[in-house]
Amino acid sequence: MLYAVLCYDCESEINAWSKELDDKVMADLGAVNQRYAEAGKLGPVARLMPTTAAVTVRKGATDDIIMDGPFAETKEQFLGFFVLEAATLDEAITFARELSAANPANGTYEIRPLQFFNPGVPIT
Repeated sequence: MLYAVLCYDCESEINAWSKELDDKVMADLGAVNQRYAEAGKLGPVARLMPTTAAVTVRKGATDDIIMDGPFAETKEQFLGFFVLEAATLDEAITFARELSAANPANGTYEIRPLQFFNPGVPIT
């Protein structure tokens, strides 16, 4: 089964990290990613730009409404995702726990089974 592991955290806290801390966290997360990638279980992984770079398109009554930034006003922001091939939900939970252990922030990892996945074509 394919699972999406969605990463949420307080963006302002993450953006306040020093370059050294950010590099360490990314290296620690990369070590977790590498183990699963070598086992053929890790698909696409993405770290999103800050929400200040986001644009939201919302369907209006007569025309689409284009807004700067994310639509939702929440304490935690969606910061990135992982696509994981896991035999069981427990395996996906173990992956999320390993990510959590590598991340000093108080983020949340939401695990959701994928109903449909189209890998598209490689983007270069």
